[in-house]
Amino acid sequence: MKLNIFKADGTASEDINVSNFPILDEGKGIDALRQCVIAVRANQRQGNASTKTRDEVSGSGKKIYRQKGLGTGRAGDKRAIQRKGGGVAFGPKPRSYSQKTNLKVKRLALTRALVDCTNDGNVSVIENWVLTSPKTKELCGLLRTLGAKRKVLLISDSFDQNITLASRNLPYVRLSKSAEVSALDVISAQSVIFSQEGLNALLDRIATN
Repeated sequence: MKLNIFKADGTASEDINVSNFPILDEGKGIDALRQCVIAVRANQRQGNASTKTRDEVSGSGKKIYRQKGLGTGRAGDKRAIQRKGGGVAFGPKPRSYSQKTNLKVKRLALTRALVDCTNDGNVSVIENWVLTSPKTKELCGLLRTLGAKRKVLLISDSFDQNITLASRNLPYVRLSKSAEVSALDVISAQSVIFSQEGLNALLDRIATN
């Protein structure tokens, strides 16, 4: 797989051949990617929605009308589900929405996301993430030179403090370490830019059995 590599200042791009870049058959890993995305979003749910049943609504349980003689329908107590202020039938209760995803499925999903992102031309490589000062303007200029799009994901094995400080004011820029990046992070970005050490670390992580 050939990828564009830039110097630390964003200039002099050239193509490098990454021999250990993963290759997947068309369609392989799509189900795993879908499962991982659903699991991540499900695990973010609080699951604290709650409604009261007719047993939990406050109020008397007395029959509100007599059974016969008034020309009205048969009615029980005012806590019935069909009456205003009554209970809720089959309403939500606090529960856990968390889903467990196997490690092999996560690895396959990350591989699928990385391959698709690369095939779309959204992956680039920089020699190292280095800034001379923690200035947001300097980081913006570097990303502009690299041709980054609106949503940018920067991946490295570790980040310099200047990069961390400079990216805090940019809501469309995310930093992620190679050991922590997920498939959802990759597919949510319009541009993924690796450092050389970050790319090697991620490829080693994917290749680990």
